[in-house]
Amino acid sequence: MYRASTREPTVLLLLVTLLLLLSAIDPVADRLTWFLETVPVMLGLVLLTYTRRTFPLTLLLYRLLAIHAVILIVGGYYTYAEVPLFNWLRDSLELSRNHYDRLGHLAQGFIPAILAREILLRRSPLIRDGWLILTVTSICLAFSALYEMIEWWTALISEEASSTFLGTQGDVWDTQWDMFLALTGALLSQLLLARLHDRQLSQLQ
Repeated sequence: MYRASTREPTVLLLLVTLLLLLSAIDPVADRLTWFLETVPVMLGLVLLTYTRRTFPLTLLLYRLLAIHAVILIVGGYYTYAEVPLFNWLRDSLELSRNHYDRLGHLAQGFIPAILAREILLRRSPLIRDGWLILTVTSICLAFSALYEMIEWWTALISEEASSTFLGTQGDVWDTQWDMFLALTGALLSQLLLARLHDRQLSQLQ
C-alpha cells in the first residue's frame, strides 16, 4: 500500500541534491551554462521540500521528477551536446549528432505530463476523459515553447552561453524537433502510465 509518509521521496530528494552539488564541482560546461541547465532542478528541490507535507505527490511522480532532475544535471555538467555515452553512441552508430538533448526534450514532455495530470485531477473539476489528455498535452507544449523562448532570450543576452545552452549542433530544425519530442513524450506518458498513476492517486487520497 502506498503511503504519503514513506521515506522514499526524502531519500530521492537527498540523492538529487547530492548529485547537484557534485555537478557544481568543476563542470565540463562553463559555469553559466551549468547554472542555466540546472536552475530548474534547484527551483524544483525548493518547491518539493516546501510542499512535501502540505501537498505530497505520488511515488510515481517523485520517481519521475528524480529521473528528470538527473537528466538535467548530467546535461548541465557536460552540456547536452557532449554527454560521453551519447558521443559514443553517435560514433558507434555513425549518427549525425549527439542525441542526449533529444532524450532531454522527450523527458520534458513525458515527466511534466504526469505532474500536470496529478495537479489537475486533485485540484480541478477535470475528470479522466479526453479533455484531461488534451489539457495535459497543451500544458506540456506550452512549457516546451516557453523553454524555447528562454533559450532564445539567453542567446540574445549572452553570446558566450548561446551555443552551449541552445545545443542545436547545426540543426536548423532543432527547435521544432524539441517541441515535437515534448509532444510525443506527453502523449506516451499518459498512455503508458495513466492506470498506474490512477492507482497511486486513489491510495494517496
